[in-house]
Amino acid sequence: MVEHTRFGPAGVPPMFRLLGASTVDTPRLLCEEGLDAFEYQAVRWGPKPQIKETDARRLGEEAKKNDVKLSMHGSYFINLAGKPEVVDASKRRLIACATGAEWLGAGVMVFHTGFYGLFEKDYALKSCIVALKEVSAEMKSLGLEVKLGPETMGRRSQVGSLDEIITINREVEGTQLVVDWGHLHALHQGAFKAVEDMREVAEKIERELGIQVLRSMHCHFSKIEFTSQGEKKHHPLDDQRFGPDFCLLAEVILDFGMHPTVICETPILDVDARKMKEILQQMQRQRQIQSQG
Repeated sequence: MVEHTRFGPAGVPPMFRLLGASTVDTPRLLCEEGLDAFEYQAVRWGPKPQIKETDARRLGEEAKKNDVKLSMHGSYFINLAGKPEVVDASKRRLIACATGAEWLGAGVMVFHTGFYGLFEKDYALKSCIVALKEVSAEMKSLGLEVKLGPETMGRRSQVGSLDEIITINREVEGTQLVVDWGHLHALHQGAFKAVEDMREVAEKIERELGIQVLRSMHCHFSKIEFTSQGEKKHHPLDDQRFGPDFCLLAEVILDFGMHPTVICETPILDVDARKMKEILQQMQRQRQIQSQG
């Protein structure tokens, strides 16, 4: 099967809920809209899976039937750079989320790694790596094959710069590259103004982790508002007050022959996911016409 760029929402779109649909209906409804990815939200989970295994497997079956690629966003209550008791609780939540993600048949379980707090950045990163190696080893012993997806973050207080995520991906077995382009835009105070700005990120990833990791990355995208400390609020794709412009990422996807999964995190989840897909397809058609001319 030829790999292709997939698009879908972070969570069940509000309109689906208004129509009376349940979570298990989501893959079919997304497929009918022309979307083929869905990130299940487990952001409030504690130390045990908060979905029944039978329900998770049913959702996974529906996703497979409708060719919708599943991922999971894990618990927000994770800090692998905190006090020992906080790290231990965070590891339990990661295992719970990984277990639920495995039931779903998700390819990656995305999560926020932690906060610097009073620690130096290097120490905080090393603490996160040690904890994630322990989580990875435990997952392996439990037979969990879902990938761990530490995400690039958008606030200065958070572990999750591009360099830090690359380092984690290089050092921890069983990880998947997760790039949130809106977060990076906010972290660096509006960094993505031109295609070259995003191309630099792609080139760095290719250099550090290889072309296949770059091409198959898991992405989050939205317009984003930020302050001097970084990320503040996600905004719709058509909001011209904020960046980044998805056209820039679409150019990079085509330039590098990428086939990422792109998860939309704007307030109008499925609507903007469709818009992103249409932008990429239109650019592909324009390039084909130019090459034939």
